[in-house]
Amino acid sequence: MKLLAIILMISVTLFTQLVNAKTLKIATEGSYPPFSYIDSNNKLQGFDIDISYALCEKMNVECSIILQDFDGIIPGLLAKKYDAIIASLALTQERLQKIDFTDAYYKTALAVIVPKDSQIKEISAEAFKGKNLGVQSNTTQSMYAEDNYASKGVNIKLYPTAIEVNRDLLSHRLDIVILDKLQILSWLENEGKECCRLLGSIEGTQLPIAIGIRQNNDDLKNKFNEAIKKIRMDGTYDKIRKNISRLIFIKNWKLNLLFTLPENNYPYLY
Repeated sequence: MKLLAIILMISVTLFTQLVNAKTLKIATEGSYPPFSYIDSNNKLQGFDIDISYALCEKMNVECSIILQDFDGIIPGLLAKKYDAIIASLALTQERLQKIDFTDAYYKTALAVIVPKDSQIKEISAEAFKGKNLGVQSNTTQSMYAEDNYASKGVNIKLYPTAIEVNRDLLSHRLDIVILDKLQILSWLENEGKECCRLLGSIEGTQLPIAIGIRQNNDDLKNKFNEAIKKIRMDGTYDKIRKNISRLIFIKNWKLNLLFTLPENNYPYLY
């Protein structure tokens, strides 16, 4: 009986491992529209979500998407709470010290928005001096703001999510916001349409957006890269890209160049 129990236990364990091996745990933020957000039906939506499911399909695995605050998204990966991050995560030199990245699945730049009645006419430390500038913490936006403006008389305000940044701009608690350009365009066509305007893009800030994985996991990295190539070649990527462009209500299709898929991540590093 004991032997039978042990055999059954081993069988259950192996079966569980087999099932788990076919389920890929992916972390995303869930509060970064139009890339990941909870809609009015309490359903997770967005570009990153569509990309996640498309890649899982090509890899013949089930997607288990886990919501994680952005501040803790890399620590959670390192703690093995999930297998990968698909959360519009920019590939930077600093992050490469901690984790690895797949090939990029899009690239974008930083942009600045201000209230419509703002007297600020240019993107510069001098123009921003004495003003309250809002950014999401632990992002490329916060790193850029702290590196370029914090020591020059600009009041940097950090927020857990982009949604909270935009809400404080709406409530006149902020004078300036720096976020991802595509996120900004979406917001300006929705909640921010009446209050705010695009001041412009920040030159030299375009970065590849890629999937974060743990270091020394070449098997998973190669599978993701192969899946990215597949969705690019079979039209799946274009379909998802155009869908998100319609959500943003982009009239100028040249902006879709921000969704070009680079052949290699690393030339885009600075």
